[in-house]
Amino acid sequence: MCEQVKRVASAGVMCLALLALAVSVSGQDLSAGGTGGQASAGPVVKRLSVNDAVQLALEQNLDLQVQRVNPQVQDLNFASLRTFYTPNLTSSFSSGGTDSPAGNIFSGTGSTQTNTSLNWSVGASQQLPWGGNYSASWTGSRAKSNSLFDNINPRLNSGLNLSFTQPLMRNFGIDSTRQQLIVNRKNREISDVQLRQMVLTTVRNVKSAYWDLSYYTSLLAVQRQSLDLARESLRNNESRVRIGTMAPIDIIQAQAEVASREEAVISAEAALARAEDTFRTLIMDPQATPDFWKITFELSESPNFEARDVDADAAVQAALAKRTDLINQRKSLEINDVTLRYMRNQILPDVNVNARYGLSAQGGSLLGYDYSNVLNPVYLGVTDQVGFGSIMKSLVKNDFPAWSFAVSIAYPIGKSTAEASLARARLQYGQAQTQLRTAELTVATQVRDAARQVNANAKRVGSTRASRELQEKKLEAEQKKFAAGLQTTFFVLQAQRDLAQARNAELQAILDYTRSLVNFETVQEAPVGGSSGGGIIIQ
Repeated sequence: MCEQVKRVASAGVMCLALLALAVSVSGQDLSAGGTGGQASAGPVVKRLSVNDAVQLALEQNLDLQVQRVNPQVQDLNFASLRTFYTPNLTSSFSSGGTDSPAGNIFSGTGSTQTNTSLNWSVGASQQLPWGGNYSASWTGSRAKSNSLFDNINPRLNSGLNLSFTQPLMRNFGIDSTRQQLIVNRKNREISDVQLRQMVLTTVRNVKSAYWDLSYYTSLLAVQRQSLDLARESLRNNESRVRIGTMAPIDIIQAQAEVASREEAVISAEAALARAEDTFRTLIMDPQATPDFWKITFELSESPNFEARDVDADAAVQAALAKRTDLINQRKSLEINDVTLRYMRNQILPDVNVNARYGLSAQGGSLLGYDYSNVLNPVYLGVTDQVGFGSIMKSLVKNDFPAWSFAVSIAYPIGKSTAEASLARARLQYGQAQTQLRTAELTVATQVRDAARQVNANAKRVGSTRASRELQEKKLEAEQKKFAAGLQTTFFVLQAQRDLAQARNAELQAILDYTRSLVNFETVQEAPVGGSSGGGIIIQ
């Protein structure tokens, strides 16, 4: 048994020696890499403060990069909906002709009747933001035939038509398009709040990871210090065995303690590496950082204990006003209110006013015929010529106006689908209001609990600090007794273990206090768990 413990202790010492040699060699390679012209394979040390880490995360954190796209998507959605009100310009041009057999003797032609036409139009229409719509068009045509009974040949026509329709009840204050625009604007505001929440959550996670990394760095130092104490006790015992003041069997316990503390050091090194990876993924983008996995961090700050007074009531009031999840639920409630207003509008009668006004003019070549013989009219020539310019003047002078004014009314008999949808929306709106009150109560409870954690952890720091100081005095006393031959190795090793545990407990309490302060600051503006806090959306 004694030989097995010796072999374990010797193997642990050999592992640590090889680890130290590897670190030394990698450090030499890193310092020499600048003269070789090649990238170093060793670690790259990056010194960071808390604020440096937060700034780096705000620039490179991948989750933030994803979240920043959402407001841009909402902007494009809003721009797409706004195109509904964009004026629509139309134009057309057509030309054609027909040859058909003469149907009777009054067709005014021989065996074949020929007609040719040329038509064009230009117009515009637009849906207006207050619910109405208009259309305007200018048309023109030129027609020619070989019939003797067409006194105007070719015939020119032109017209100007204006139309306007306005709903007076249903779709007057709000319609489906305006509802979607308002909802999209609210969703844009929600995406901004969600981005702010992601920023706050990321800052909180980065700070927590920073202090975790600092804690595990200190924990590793404590474990190594405890290992050094155990090795010193082992060396003292071996010296006493050599001079004959201690039995060889008393070395076994010290060797076993060294092996146990070497294991604790290895576990602390693994925990430190995990904390470093977590911290690295929070603050850096692998594509923007070539040596992403090779970078090691040197932290310029450590979690020092400074007691702070927290005002839970003031924090609750601040959280009720600024919490991102509550803001999201309130905006969701505003969306529901818009939907409810739209549904109330849809149960109104459908009353529309339509006004139309048009102008027309005609011109062309007026042909003269002698119809003494109806079956064989004699062509006398062109008696009058009205050109296109004269037609446009006629339009401007409003020579041949036409107008109409109409009111249309439609109302369903009995219960409609809109009334059923309105009843359901009212129930969901009341449900969303209750959910908001529940969320406000939950937020108040979370903030009070966070304040309570700050106060409790502050007391823990004082208690663990006192315990650590007493354990230091106890170890000093046990070592003096052991040196005087009044105490055995067991009690010295036990005192060393107790001191290491007390130091770890103090470090853990300081870390918990620092993290509770971070949580207390964050919980007033964003949920610590990262919940979006969305409410019911009426469909």
